[in-house]
Amino acid sequence: MKLRLALPLFLLTGLFITLAYKVDDDPFTALLKKMEAYNEKYAQEKVYLHLDKPYYAIGDDIWFKAYVINTQTAKPSEISGSLYVELINEKDSLKKQIKLPLVSGLTWGDFKLPDSLSEGNYRIRAYTQWMRNAGTEFFFDKTIKIGNSWANEVFTSTTYNFVKENNLEKVAAKIRFSNKKGEPYASKDVSYDIQLSFRSLAKGKATTNEQGEVNISFLNSQPNLYKSGKIVTTINLPENKKVTKNIPVTATSNAVDVQFFPESGNFIEALPNKIAVKALNAAGLGQDVSGTIIDNDGTEVNKFSTLHLGMGNFIINPQSGKTYTAKVKFADGSESSIPLPKAQPNGYILTVNHTGENLSVKVLMSEKLVGAGTLKLVAQHNGNVYFVAKATSSKQIFTTSIPKKDLPSGIVQLTLFSATDVPICERLAFVKNPSEHMELLISSAKQSYARQEKVELNLQAKAADKPVNGSFSVSVTNMSAVKPDEENESNIFSSLLLTSDLVGYVEKPNYYFLKDDPDTQRALDNLLLTQGWRRFIWKNVIAGLAPIIRYQAEKGLKISGTITTYGGKPVANSKVSVFSSSGGFFAIDTLTDEKGHFNFEPMSFNDSTKFIVQARNAKNKASVEIKLDVFDGQIITKNKNNGDIEINVNEALSAYLQKSNNYFDELTRRGMLEKTFTLKEVKIVEKKNPAPNSANLNGAGRADAVITAEQLQTCPTLSMCLQGRVAGLIIKNGVPYLLRNGDTPMRIVLDGMTMEGDMLDNINPMDVESIEVLKSIGNTAIYGMNGGGGVLVITTKRGGGMSGASRFVPGITTYSPKGYYMPRQFYSPKYESPSNVTDARTTIFWAPHIVTNEAGAGQFSFYNSNETGSYRVVVEGIDMLGNLGRSTYTYEVK
Repeated sequence: MKLRLALPLFLLTGLFITLAYKVDDDPFTALLKKMEAYNEKYAQEKVYLHLDKPYYAIGDDIWFKAYVINTQTAKPSEISGSLYVELINEKDSLKKQIKLPLVSGLTWGDFKLPDSLSEGNYRIRAYTQWMRNAGTEFFFDKTIKIGNSWANEVFTSTTYNFVKENNLEKVAAKIRFSNKKGEPYASKDVSYDIQLSFRSLAKGKATTNEQGEVNISFLNSQPNLYKSGKIVTTINLPENKKVTKNIPVTATSNAVDVQFFPESGNFIEALPNKIAVKALNAAGLGQDVSGTIIDNDGTEVNKFSTLHLGMGNFIINPQSGKTYTAKVKFADGSESSIPLPKAQPNGYILTVNHTGENLSVKVLMSEKLVGAGTLKLVAQHNGNVYFVAKATSSKQIFTTSIPKKDLPSGIVQLTLFSATDVPICERLAFVKNPSEHMELLISSAKQSYARQEKVELNLQAKAADKPVNGSFSVSVTNMSAVKPDEENESNIFSSLLLTSDLVGYVEKPNYYFLKDDPDTQRALDNLLLTQGWRRFIWKNVIAGLAPIIRYQAEKGLKISGTITTYGGKPVANSKVSVFSSSGGFFAIDTLTDEKGHFNFEPMSFNDSTKFIVQARNAKNKASVEIKLDVFDGQIITKNKNNGDIEINVNEALSAYLQKSNNYFDELTRRGMLEKTFTLKEVKIVEKKNPAPNSANLNGAGRADAVITAEQLQTCPTLSMCLQGRVAGLIIKNGVPYLLRNGDTPMRIVLDGMTMEGDMLDNINPMDVESIEVLKSIGNTAIYGMNGGGGVLVITTKRGGGMSGASRFVPGITTYSPKGYYMPRQFYSPKYESPSNVTDARTTIFWAPHIVTNEAGAGQFSFYNSNETGSYRVVVEGIDMLGNLGRSTYTYEVK
């Protein structure tokens, strides 16, 4: 914690008052110490993903590098050892989830986009278990467009028109259906379902005209409740083929919402107040407006206009007994009257000016509050205090200046406390401190290269003019295919320093980092005046309210749980064994502690690894229950980034899709890319599979005999169920044998896990969905030596059968915990000599972990594709002290 208790206080009529309060029983000092302890104990994490591209196509790979930092130290986090990364479609449905190991806050992975996915606005979300305690607002959650040309037959293009009709919002949508060549699907039947806020408002049918268009209109009777949704359309194509398309509805009107925010939260009479204005259209995007402020007598007191993305500010000095209204003029010429908040007769205002190298802070108070006691000002960042000051309230105005060089980069929270140590107003300010950032220099031997030529690039990293050792991710793209949207792209600065600390959607976050001129500084200040803050709440510290910790930090992989009696009493000194045959046989065991708890940690296993957990009490009896420690799944919240949703994804990405389509076609021709083929519908009449969820290697239900759950309901043990029911199968001492195989016992495959035959009666018959008996050589051969005596494939009711049972009693259960995903290696071809092979890669090169040495130097190399154009290199990274770095570089390929 960086606490500066000897800085000058407010500048009072030209005099500095130095702070000298190191009395141990000073209540305010005690509060700061309390906050320091709170911040250290409940340090939070932030995560940022560097993606190789801003958008993708079906068939692409999404490559990413994750950076996780500890907000209390600003360094790479050591709190968590595992990261979850998810791909979510525009239906807020989870399509993929991977778990990755974190080492010093760093990891990387990838997602393959198969042609079974449809085009749309997807989200990539990343978080640790520890981050879940703070809520989903803290997660990395980015919307990306994924187009589909390569595996798509129907393309849609939609335009909306909004009008008011009897105080209702009428939406008219024109949807055009066409094929890959842009040719319209004329005279085709289309059915549609209009859904707003997950509620179906209207359904109907239409027929496309000669241009392939249908016109759909509907009324929104509850505009305050239903603001967005989708139109689900299904078009009928030849040969009875139906194709469904989901078309986003991002707005149902042209309405613009205008709000006013007093600086530091207070609107006070007889004081000059800065009022911020924010105007958003119905789709959640900034809308520039202008207007005038008039009082209740109709007198104009000021004018205003927004500066950037619908945000601006103006000054007003409200008078007692007066009310004020904003006459707002919109871009279409219409006007609206919006009342300002009612001014309070007394209070404080905290105002900030970013001029020059300092933060100039001014405190204004009502005349009646003069002499009300000593005020305190605290400047903190992520819970770390960087500036503390006191001043007597003998004057209405106090000012002080805080050098920016003494503050960290990012959002600084300024809080004014009353004489009774109660927060009375707050103000956010953004600081850019160059000394905390790495200077990254990318260089090459030349600026122009040939197609397929090898490119060698050098990286030099410095911080505070000294070389640093850091980890960096590198993406190289061809800008003729991947056109960067610099203002809207997220990066390591805009994510970790800005958006991760703000509530809600931030439009074009990188705009605030491209320049550092006065206009950009004013625009950034307007953003902080109008955007919600969420990272640190003083009232929780003051009240001693600890956050609710539902999820402990996950250091790595483990299998743990508790062994109890049937009555729930913990069983101490119980022997617990874990078996797995995935990737080779594996077995370990341990004893439970006095609370019946066991823990196998640390462990390392891949995703989809299956385990068998077996427990015995101190008398080697199986009459125990196994209760495994498991995390409940994270719910998928509604997308907060509505402003990034694109209605016509394929149309917006048309140039990129054409490039990627050619590339995928070439890979398919060379047999390097899999493609799903949709077959014509064939009606097959067959009996229901008696073992639909089994892990039978021959295929579910392919067995010499199948015993179903219904046949097991009256059996106390499985051996009694099997005895005499299957020809040639006998039970000796609870172990199954086939008569023809003599003394070779049958093997048991329980939910895909191979076990010895003596485990048969440890399985509760009521937990079994089916038993497949494999006797003939045709069915046992696939199991090799394990199938020599025959095989019993036992499937439990976990897979969607008659019951939701997930464990077996007595003394055994199967478990498939979430293991680590093994990232793939980015394929970068090598051209030792010119080649005629078509190479139209859109991502030319990706490297997630380029490390600079003690001299701050790093190198990487790759080969160009045979596409000409400007190639863009993006390097992002962090060092172990938490210094962030980002740099871009371009060169030409001719």
